[in-house]
This record gives sequence, structure tokens and C-alpha cells, in this order.
Amino acid sequence: MRTSTTGRVGQYAALLAYLVFLAFPFLWLVSTAFKSPRELGSLHPTWIPRDPTLDNFRQAFDEQPLLRAAGNSLLAASAAAVIAVLIATPLAYVMARQRTRFAKAATGWVVVSQAFPLVLVIIPLFLVLKNLRLINSLVGLVLVYVVWALPFALWMLVGYVRAVPTELEEAAAVDGAGRLRTLVSVTAPLLAPGIVATALFAFITAWNEFFFALVLLKTSDKQTLPVVLTHFIGAEGVADLGPLAAAAFLATLPSLIIFAIIQRRITGGMLAGAVKS
Repeated sequence: MRTSTTGRVGQYAALLAYLVFLAFPFLWLVSTAFKSPRELGSLHPTWIPRDPTLDNFRQAFDEQPLLRAAGNSLLAASAAAVIAVLIATPLAYVMARQRTRFAKAATGWVVVSQAFPLVLVIIPLFLVLKNLRLINSLVGLVLVYVVWALPFALWMLVGYVRAVPTELEEAAAVDGAGRLRTLVSVTAPLLAPGIVATALFAFITAWNEFFFALVLLKTSDKQTLPVVLTHFIGAEGVADLGPLAAAAFLATLPSLIIFAIIQRRITGGMLAGAVKS
């Protein structure tokens, strides 16, 4: 009994330490965003600003086109998430239900593709998009995000499909439903938590992505929010800390808000009670 209690206390302590480790950068970012320049230069920084101010936010919007960059990021991330999920859902169904060479090859591709670093693939991607005349284009960036998100989306959705009881599909087949009708009418509704979770992760990945956007987008009117945030750092590497923290804080809000809205649907057990044992 003591061993079990000690182990549980250790687990909670480790979880608390992990949460503190994750929360520290964000809390410090929020604190910095509301500090005055004088307080930012203090030799004795504090967690809570002594004289909170919104000047950093005003200065951030005055110095850089944050709204336009946020619009570009929102468009690219939303389109990439939707397209990736639409492609990955039927492919994941085939990989989960069919034990064929194609399914095994696709599974191998999912695993291997995650081992390639971004630097290794950026040159071939750049040449392909150049031939398609999609350099400095949000369409080209969306295509790159879709390709990059597909392996992870497939990996997630395959697990969700395998969790759907095959008895439901067999019952639909007895009623005369084909594969496509079964996928759309029976399996897809039960996959809603998995589809939402996959779309969320694809969106957040694209929203926060920096390297592809930096290389592929040349003009300021096409640049995404992570690229624009680097403009708060001067040529000599000196950061305009207050406006940078304010802009970075605003850049993290969409991900937090979206996750807060749909987290119940992600964790909800929509399969509970679907099949009686």
C-alpha cells in the first residue's frame, strides 16, 4: 500500500514539475509583454510588472504588419489542416482495415518520413515549387504544409480507425452499405474526436512553422506571423524585447483558444456504448 501511494505521489510530482517547466516560458512572456522599457532593463526582474503598460502592444502593431501576417498564417494553417485531414481520413481507413502491400508501404513511409530533417528536403521542395511557379505564394506554402502534415495525420487517424469496432461496419454491410457509404455514414462520425484532434495538431504545426515560410516567401505582404516576429530583432542581434514579447504573446493566443474550445471533444469518449460486449 505504501509503495502504491509513494509511486502515485512521485507521478504527481513529476507531472507538476513538467507543467511548471512548460508554463514558465509562457508566464515570463506574458510578464515581459506588459513591462515598461525601464522595468525591462532592471537588474532585478520581477514576475509581476510594477507598472503594467500596453505600450508594447501599440508599438508592435506600429512597427510591423502583424494583422496581415496573422491573416496569412491563418489562411495557410487552416487550408493545410483541412486538406490534410480530407486526404488522410480515407487513406487511414484503408491502412487500418486492409492488410495489403500498399498499407504496409504507406505505414513504412509514415515512419521513414519523420526521420528527414527540414534542411534535407527544402532544396528539392524549392526546385519543385520554382518549376510550378509557386515560390512566394501562399498556395505553394499550403502544399508544403499539407505534405509535411500528412504522415503525422495518417499515423494519428490509423489509431482512431482501429479503435472503431468492426461490428458496426459489418452491420452496415449487412444493410447494403458500400465501403464509401460506411466510411461517410458510420465510421466518420465516430472518428470526429480523432479528426478534430488531427486537424488541431496540423493547424498548430502550420501556424508555428518558421523555416519553410522563411525560405519560400520573399515579399513582406506574403510573410507569415513567425517570420514577421523576427523583424523585431535588429541587424546586430539586439531584440526589441517589449514589442517582441507582446507580438509573440498575441501569436500564441489562437492555438490556446482553439484548444480550449475543442478540448472536450478531443477527450470525449464518443465510442462509449457504441457496441455492447
